[in-house]
Amino acid sequence: MAHPSVAPAAAPDAVTIDAGALLSALLPTAALILLGRVLRIRFRFGDDFWRGLERLAYFVLLPSLFISGLARADFTGLRVGTMAVVLAASSVLGALAVWSSRRLISPDDGPAFTSVFQGGVRFNNYIGLVVATALWGAEGLALAALCNAVLVPIVNITSTITLARHGSGITSWSDVAREIVTNPLVAACVVGLGLHAIGGTAAGQGLVGAPVLGEFLVAVGELLRILGGAALPVGLLCVGAGLRRPRGTRTTSVLIGWSMLFRFALVPVITLALAAALGLSGPTAVVAVLFQSLPTASSAYVLARRLGGDAPLMAAIIAVQTGAGLVTIPLWLLLAGLI
Repeated sequence: MAHPSVAPAAAPDAVTIDAGALLSALLPTAALILLGRVLRIRFRFGDDFWRGLERLAYFVLLPSLFISGLARADFTGLRVGTMAVVLAASSVLGALAVWSSRRLISPDDGPAFTSVFQGGVRFNNYIGLVVATALWGAEGLALAALCNAVLVPIVNITSTITLARHGSGITSWSDVAREIVTNPLVAACVVGLGLHAIGGTAAGQGLVGAPVLGEFLVAVGELLRILGGAALPVGLLCVGAGLRRPRGTRTTSVLIGWSMLFRFALVPVITLALAAALGLSGPTAVVAVLFQSLPTASSAYVLARRLGGDAPLMAAIIAVQTGAGLVTIPLWLLLAGLI
């Protein structure tokens, strides 16, 4: 697997993104998304099949990947604290920017605004994990898992609050809290970080070496690793199957444009500026910018449908952004590698 090399004329931690490694990450990603679309249309895998597969990926496979990746992660020498600050601040500032622009985006259509909001702040976990792992291997996976640990709670909280406030569904604040607390990705990040934190303590006290407990923990870890390995291909197939051809009026196109302005321009710019200001560079900075420049998550459609958002508009935003993201991601990776 190719890895980015250090640019001789750049700053000490700056990286040059290897074109071959980037291509090897994006081509399989695009191919799996396309295959999911083909399987749905040409081979007539039905809605029930894809709904079940999406639930499997969302509730079992992806949480397993998060837990396994975070628990095993080696953050030695990486400025993960600074990275977390950059991610959290850029996500919150991005959400505030979308909220403050509501009168310009959609003053009279709350559900439509919620879809633009989700399109502006949410990100596709699967694409980010594939690209980061392809570029930096285990280190990339660890950084990607950390990005998810920081961003998943924030985007779920802000998206759920926005849907509760502006969606057409009747949602109480207790429902909002329940939606956040029971989110499997949020729970997986908490568990993974908890296991990472106590791992050294357990090893130091000899717990891992205990014959029965040690073998049990190893077996559970291996099970999670195997399940997590299936998360990315299955998730990308579901992304492709869930894409819908954009249809609508000129207003729809304008709203899609707003979502792309935030997702592919404003939020990455904020992330890049914060990383540069705080001295974050190298793979840590590149992965942070990568996750803040990804196309929006396919799960945004499910949330829009459940909580009274504009689901057809959300589907159109997901479709357009997924295609556009495969073009914009390399550009942001190259820019992030310069700092």
